[in-house]
Formats: sequence, C-alpha cells, structure tokens
Amino acid sequence: MNNDARIYVAGHQGLVGSAVVRRLHALGYGNLLLARRDELELTRQADVDQWFAAHRPEVVILAAARVGGIHANDSYPADFIRDNLEVQNNVIDAAYRHGTRKLTFLGSSCIYPKHAPQPMNEDCLLTGPLEPTNEWYAIAKIAGIKMCQAYRRQHGFDAISLMPTNLYGPGDNFSLENSHVLPALIAKFDAAKRGAQQSVVVWGTGTPRREFLYVDDLADAVVFLTRNYSDAGPINVGTGTDVTIRELASLVGKAVGFQGELVFDTSKPDGTPRKLLDVTRLNALGWRASTALEEGLRATYAWFCANQSQLRR
Repeated sequence: MNNDARIYVAGHQGLVGSAVVRRLHALGYGNLLLARRDELELTRQADVDQWFAAHRPEVVILAAARVGGIHANDSYPADFIRDNLEVQNNVIDAAYRHGTRKLTFLGSSCIYPKHAPQPMNEDCLLTGPLEPTNEWYAIAKIAGIKMCQAYRRQHGFDAISLMPTNLYGPGDNFSLENSHVLPALIAKFDAAKRGAQQSVVVWGTGTPRREFLYVDDLADAVVFLTRNYSDAGPINVGTGTDVTIRELASLVGKAVGFQGELVFDTSKPDGTPRKLLDVTRLNALGWRASTALEEGLRATYAWFCANQSQLRR
C-alpha cells in the first residue's frame, strides 16, 4: 500500500470512517477517494458499479454500515439487515470486478454467539445462537465475512475481515434513542449536569460486562492490518479488557463531572451478559491498543462539548 495508492474509505463521514481518514492522512496517504452519501448511495448496485468503474480504487476500506444500539436494532430489524447486506454485497463485488487489490471489511463483535466462551476467539463464529436484540445486524455482518471468504476462495480476491469490539470516540452518534451505550451515557450525564439533576437512569441491571476501544486505536489497527494481514479468517480487534456497565457509568459520570446518583432500570434489557474479545492473534502480529478507557472518555467528552452544533442525535 504505497503512499500514493488510490484508497477508497466507504463511510468516511461516520465514526469509524472518519477516524480511518484521520489515520491515513497522518501516515502520509494523500490519494484518498471519498464520496458522501448524496454523491454515492451504496445500497444502489448500479450506482456503486458506475463509481468503481470510474475511480478504480486500489484499496477499499469498507466502514459504511447502518449501526445502532439495542433500541435501534430491536426496533428496525428490517432496515438493519437489508441496508447492511446491500451495502457490503455491492461494494465487495464491485471492488473485485474493477481490480481492487485489497479490501478490508469491518464487522462487529456481535457476530459471536450470545453465550460464547469468554473471551471470544475467532473460532467461536457460528457455534451458537446470537443475541436476539441485534441478530439482524449480526447476520448481515456474518454474511459479509462469508462473502469475503467466498471471493477469496473462488477468485483469489485479497479481502480481509476485522471484528472490532464496542467503539467510541469523536464523531460518535449521541442520540438517546439510537446510539450505543457509551455515547448515550455521555449525552445523559451531560444533560443531567447541565440541568442540575440529582440522578441518571441507566438501562438494565448494570452487571453486563463490555469491552470498549477508542476509535482512533481502531483506525490504527485498520491501517496496520490492511498492510500486514492477508488471511481468510476474521481477526478480532479490541483491548482484551472489559468493565461492567455500572463501572462504565461511573467512569462516564466522572469524565463529565456529574456527581449525582445512578439509578438502574431493570425493566430494560441487558443484552449479551459479556462481550470480551480474545485478541491473541492480533497481538501476535505486533499490534496493541494504546488508549486507556479513562483517557478516551475525557477526549470524547471534550469533543462532544466542542462540537455541539454538529452532533448526531
């Protein structure tokens, strides 16, 4: 991947895509191909094919996806499975047909069974039932992994699949309805602080354990693996450590400066009891996350405060 390689980052305005662009620029990659959604609708096969024929990217990083938390996944299952299948089918196929040399597909840790052994290694895939609240998204992502493997097997296409853990950082979606747990907590605590509220309600029991990766660390791993990994099997990307939702809420409250009470609404779903990735394979290649959770939370909240006018809510 030379510094003048034509690199297409699909979803460059999202949380992951924008971080990947930042990392590529920092490393001196200056020939990036970027297309906003109003310029290229990835769910339309003809449009994607026409764009690839015109631009012929040498490297594709597929970070475009419909994403959301428990509420969004459970409320819009048809949207999640349809949109994600369409995007990845169109991009992977067009990349192969138009001469892309390397494609990196971004999946998710939710591909693993709800009760997979912890920490979850890559061999856990397809060994048990999924978490029901996000199975539509998970099934689409599993299909993306299998599509990369199929194109590698049949056509020799160098397509790799990365499975990130829960992500957070600058550019996240802070909607209380459709975001993931960490940005939603930041928005909740900030509102409580500004409104001088005495308590914040957190969904569930607070006992599930989750792993969190700062998005700029993921971006660094994406570039590292695009350059150094070429295998049919998916590879986990995470920190290898986790916290309970109760511990996370306390850390977010500290980062925001909220000093009130935490109230857990046990009528709301917890989701998977634990989601911790085994990152042995990634570490063996020479890559490890570098941003501690407390440091990442402070940076994310600082970005949240400085970018109120452009927040996704």
